[in-house]
Amino acid sequence: MDEYEQQIDGGAYPGTNSGRRGILSELTWGAVLRRISYPLLLGATVVVGGASLLLRWDLTRVSPLFLIGTLLYLGVLEKLIPHQRDWHPSRAEWRWYTVYFLLTMAGSALAQLLVTTAVGELSPARPALGLWAEIPLALVTGSLASYFVHRLGHTNALLWRLHGVHHVPQKVNVANNGVNHVLDILLSQGVIQLALALIGFSRESVFVVGLFVTAQGYFVHANIDVRIGRLNHVLASPEQHRLHHSTDLSEAGHYGSDLSCWDHLFGSFTWRPGREPAAVGLGDPASFPATGEILASLLHPWRRAKKPGSGPA
Repeated sequence: MDEYEQQIDGGAYPGTNSGRRGILSELTWGAVLRRISYPLLLGATVVVGGASLLLRWDLTRVSPLFLIGTLLYLGVLEKLIPHQRDWHPSRAEWRWYTVYFLLTMAGSALAQLLVTTAVGELSPARPALGLWAEIPLALVTGSLASYFVHRLGHTNALLWRLHGVHHVPQKVNVANNGVNHVLDILLSQGVIQLALALIGFSRESVFVVGLFVTAQGYFVHANIDVRIGRLNHVLASPEQHRLHHSTDLSEAGHYGSDLSCWDHLFGSFTWRPGREPAAVGLGDPASFPATGEILASLLHPWRRAKKPGSGPA
């Protein structure tokens, strides 16, 4: 018998129907949120993407507004159905995460700026394929590029000194998804967007894929008690990404943050129902500066490694 059942059967609310109804209501609403929160997020992505194209909205404004909406939505869910209550950011962490988030946005914007010219010149005026075919192809292409860039960030010693900054926090939540080295974002986003540009996908297809990637990227990092069951074999999820942040490297695969098919294909899929990491963060915390040491984290790639354990995770 779990805690809620004990309370309902008289442990905390003996003989009180109102207390029993309150606990049942909490259980019911929690269960509903766990089931509908992800479908709602995917549905919103489809609606925003479709409306933007049909109604010819300004795509440069839709993307940041969609990001803000996604952050607010997942932030509320973290309060209502948290996976770990002690993973909520402290006040000090909120300050650090805000600085990192702004740096991440700056790195992403700079990467986009560097390939904007290429996208404009290489994207055909009239794509050979319709959006119904171009969007899934752009998604697969961008997802595959993202997988390999992310995996290299863990296996290449030099790139790990950039990407490892993201793995320092001993929590996984929406707020610290933005804890990154600015050069890590610049390189990863630049490579992905350049791959899409060189193939010549239209601006509209890249926009729609970008909405999905944004939603998925923050969803998988959310501290929410949501399970997607068999969809884990197709789509990435918080269940998988918590394993990615595990200090146990034998289970820390899952380099895909949108599609999980690449992890299956390249042998980095470790999820199974009920599998949870014992701890998240770095196996060797001393190999990187603490998250609050922002300047030291930014300078870390140019400093000599103090320990052998500072190599790739």
